[in-house]
Amino acid sequence: MRKPTGADPRKRKGLIIVHTGEGKGKSTAAFGLALRAAGNRMNVFIMQFMKGPWKAGERKALESLAPYVEIVPMGDGFTWDTENIEQDKATARKAFDLVKEKLNSGKFEMVIFEEINYVLDYKFLPEDEVLETIRNKPKMTHVVCTGRNASKKLIEMADLVTEMKMIKHPFAEQRIPAQKGIEF
Repeated sequence: MRKPTGADPRKRKGLIIVHTGEGKGKSTAAFGLALRAAGNRMNVFIMQFMKGPWKAGERKALESLAPYVEIVPMGDGFTWDTENIEQDKATARKAFDLVKEKLNSGKFEMVIFEEINYVLDYKFLPEDEVLETIRNKPKMTHVVCTGRNASKKLIEMADLVTEMKMIKHPFAEQRIPAQKGIEF
């Protein structure tokens, strides 16, 4: 990649950012952006598409950044736990309708669609509808999409794409379960 030269400091826009890949840290990176934005007194909305209302360290920490950060968990859990795909689709629809409303409200400078890539990969929502919503976002609003298996269309549309690559993982290598403060 070439180093940019002569960047115009007046040229600003809300970026579309994608964190994807098999490695850990996609949501964590998005939460880091939320932290940075809140530190700059920017309003951030985070929709957790897959994570349910169980206690999660990131949610407790991000809630303490109110009024700058609003985080809403609306998931039913991860799909490998599902027993009702139609319920998962209905939950994804409800979450998407809310995040779309927040995105278009004009109140937020950053909107994070946490785990949206899973929702699209599992076809819980029509990809074209989600991408059209993101494409038509308010001009200065940053949108961050996380999760494995980001679609080719989303990657092409994005301004910034980072792929997390797994090299070693404690569960895969040693069968060590999720750790407090690391995964939740």
